[in-house]
Amino acid sequence: MDNGLVRKLIAEFVGTFLLVFLAVGAAVFGIAAMIGKDQQGPGAGIVGVAMAFGLVLLGIAYAFGPISGAHVNPAVTLAMLVGRRMPAKEAVSYWIVQFIGAIAAGALLKLFVSSFGVTDYTGGLGTNSYDNGAINMGGAFVLEVVLTAAFVLVILLVTERIAAPGFAGIAIGLTLTLVHLVGIPLTGTSVNPARSLGPALFEGGTALSQVWLFIVAPLVGALIAVVLWKITRKDEAMPEAQVAGSERE
Repeated sequence: MDNGLVRKLIAEFVGTFLLVFLAVGAAVFGIAAMIGKDQQGPGAGIVGVAMAFGLVLLGIAYAFGPISGAHVNPAVTLAMLVGRRMPAKEAVSYWIVQFIGAIAAGALLKLFVSSFGVTDYTGGLGTNSYDNGAINMGGAFVLEVVLTAAFVLVILLVTERIAAPGFAGIAIGLTLTLVHLVGIPLTGTSVNPARSLGPALFEGGTALSQVWLFIVAPLVGALIAVVLWKITRKDEAMPEAQVAGSERE
């Protein structure tokens, strides 16, 4: 394995770990907060958690974008593969380290709430769900497809040569914030199979039995995004193999 690919894989592992631990952690640790004994008080709330996802991805995009493209999401990697912006062997390697990074983050979140005396304010380790009183299975599938398609389409469009690459990370981070504002009250928002699987493995139960939807739907959304990208992109746009920046060797 060449050094360039190793650097990319380390970046994808660390980036995915940080996304899951910090952003999902914002929900697990702080979507609500305690004020006084047995009194619920204001916490991060939906807006705060949505901003956490966007801000974490914004930082990851500028930190790791020049190295790996900062996909940190198997759905984004699928779109890059199908859009012929990265080779298949590299995409498979990205998927492996992305899931490992998310699982490692899920394990650390579980350690905090099970052994370090930290309260899980989501009640489910920040996992995604349907048939939860807010949305049924069909609605959850459609929602996750649409939200992922919108998110990935923005990534594909703003990371082309014709776009302003220096601002791509901002657009991507803000879009992730927006889709979380829409999706958190309904499914908890996935749009990222690794983000969903990591915590679900350690929560188990209903979360694990339902995680299939939050793996499949984002991948379907990514494929739709590629179709829309090919329709809407300008002919003179040259695709980049990166998400948030060009690789610098």
